[in-house]
Amino acid sequence: MIFRWLKRTMPRGLYGRAFLILLLPVISLLVVVSVVSAQRLFEGVTRQMTTSVSREVRLLLDASEPEPIAQALSIVVQPVDEAEIPPQNLRRWYDVTGIILLDEIEVLLPRLISVDLQDSQIVQLYLDTPDGALRMTVDRRRFSASNPHQLFVNMLFFSVLMTLIAYLYLRNQLRPITRLARAAEAFGRGRTVPYRPSGANEVRAAGSAFLDMRARIDRQIEQRTLMLSGVSHDLRTPLTRLKLSLEMLEDDEEKDPMLRDVRDMERLLDAFLDFARGTTEGEAEPVDPAALVRRIAEDCVRANIPASLHEIIGSGTVPLRADAIRRAVENLIGNAVRYGSRAELSMVLSERALRITVEDDGPGIPEARRDEALRPFSRLEASRNQDQGPGVGLGLSIATDIARAHGGSLRLGTSQRLGGLRADLVIGR
Repeated sequence: MIFRWLKRTMPRGLYGRAFLILLLPVISLLVVVSVVSAQRLFEGVTRQMTTSVSREVRLLLDASEPEPIAQALSIVVQPVDEAEIPPQNLRRWYDVTGIILLDEIEVLLPRLISVDLQDSQIVQLYLDTPDGALRMTVDRRRFSASNPHQLFVNMLFFSVLMTLIAYLYLRNQLRPITRLARAAEAFGRGRTVPYRPSGANEVRAAGSAFLDMRARIDRQIEQRTLMLSGVSHDLRTPLTRLKLSLEMLEDDEEKDPMLRDVRDMERLLDAFLDFARGTTEGEAEPVDPAALVRRIAEDCVRANIPASLHEIIGSGTVPLRADAIRRAVENLIGNAVRYGSRAELSMVLSERALRITVEDDGPGIPEARRDEALRPFSRLEASRNQDQGPGVGLGLSIATDIARAHGGSLRLGTSQRLGGLRADLVIGR
């Protein structure tokens, strides 16, 4: 239970945790030194000095002629009426050494009636003698060390000073780590920011490994794009010749099925090109997602696609690749109307995330097979009907790649309103 509470209350950021690691030892050391100093220095010294003054007071009480001794000891002795004697010991609440003084002097002076410590400069002792009550006034500096708080003030001042110096040094050591974290976060969102390894050897090694990884991923994406683009482009030429040859045939019964096959192959090539392009189109720019969603819905209406706009919540701009997001949403709408009779489009923009939702009234996808549906070239014939023609299995995969390139994800669920599939394109802000 305690460890869970500590885990919840611990700072989340690197600076906060590093500062806490730096501050806790300083505070612990300050507390330990303060306690030891109070016990060893203030308590021990105060007891010794109080014992010495108590002996001098007993000497005055036992002397036949106390006046010369009092003058030599700088102790003022005055007779006092009983009405002037405090009924109890008087002390200021913050006088720490006064507690030790009272405990010690009450044991050493049996004739003591009370003590007045309200004046920080003097100590007034009220004593009972055969000749009547006496008040002895002694300099407070003879009972305890002067200005005992100076030790704590100096400790606190230098602790704060050393903590500040250590924090400035630590910030310079943590800055390369935060720069590496920002570069990795930007790359995860599909952006490449300038980064040069710096800092300690371990941080430099991690930075160099990140740069190598980023370069390998960029090369792999580029090779995949070039390969699929080249294959798709090279196949278009023979397909075009085949299509022209089929158009010249006079027998429609033989020509029409073959033309449909050619058109299906062209559609598959277009899907391959979309998958090859992926998220490589330009840099992310501030985009109004509400306006983008409205344009997509309007284009669906003009193209006689049974997709409508359900709701838009929130306003503002988000760094996006508008063409890639449009392609992802259009793929989700295409899947929705392929396996259902209609689709509905929604958008919610909050302070933390952008959510674009496409829902349909089709058969949906079983929860156990949703991860499989997001893989490239995956077709779930058992759960999704194929009445609208064959698919290539890249629609959800393209949308997933685009979402990940923006630092988000594609989540599949069940539509509560329409009863079919619910696809949420979620992008963090």
